[in-house]
Amino acid sequence: MEPSSPAPSPLPSKPEAVPFVVRFYQPEDRETIRRICADTGFLGKPIDALFEDRELFADYLTRYYTDKEPESTLVIVQEGRVCGYLNGSRHLRRYKRFRLWDNLRLFGVGMWRYFTRPYGKRTRQYVHWLLTRAGKENPLTPEGLPHFHINLLPEARSVAGTREIIDTFLRYLSENGEKGVYGQVIAYEARRAARMFERFGFRVVDQARVTKYSHLHDGEVYLFTIIKDLEKNVSLYGNSGNAKAQDKAAADATDAAV
Repeated sequence: MEPSSPAPSPLPSKPEAVPFVVRFYQPEDRETIRRICADTGFLGKPIDALFEDRELFADYLTRYYTDKEPESTLVIVQEGRVCGYLNGSRHLRRYKRFRLWDNLRLFGVGMWRYFTRPYGKRTRQYVHWLLTRAGKENPLTPEGLPHFHINLLPEARSVAGTREIIDTFLRYLSENGEKGVYGQVIAYEARRAARMFERFGFRVVDQARVTKYSHLHDGEVYLFTIIKDLEKNVSLYGNSGNAKAQDKAAADATDAAV
């Protein structure tokens, strides 16, 4: 399962003319990425209401990417400050080996804190969901493809910035010989979300309803697995419609997160 527990940041509600720079990860970005991960982990808002252990949360979602495959991470910078990031991986075997051993470490630390700290009621509910329902509510993921997820602070959620950071990653994959990529995306309206993904050249391969937010969020939440064929198009925009229509789709996509 690729990190999909935190809902990455929503696509922007409208274009904004805030200057930004997209660049590849540098070691000094590590702590900022961890903080953004926790600050956007609950449907684009801080994770604290759902899970109080920010350290473990950021470890699970970001540690592999910053420590073991940093060359596949990008950040978006506004006014000299990192305001968002894209974590990606091209090396499936390396990722799986790390995930196997690090999950055991995280489980041990989490159980120790569960009984000795102890965690509060909502965190204990989240841990119970992880142990009993998380696997059942994770849609299928394809074998052998790179993957990515993206988290943006509210001020970085512009159409142009989102497009640029994803396009830079897609070009990086293509230049390194990759033929496709997948991500897992949170959305609130299943049918509308599927149509939106298609506009950006992604194909939905599976979806599942996620219940971990149900006690804090009204309405249903879905997790999608989406795939893009990089041999057909190496950009966020797909082959359907024109750029203007796709910009409008991005601007309207306030309820989805790549």
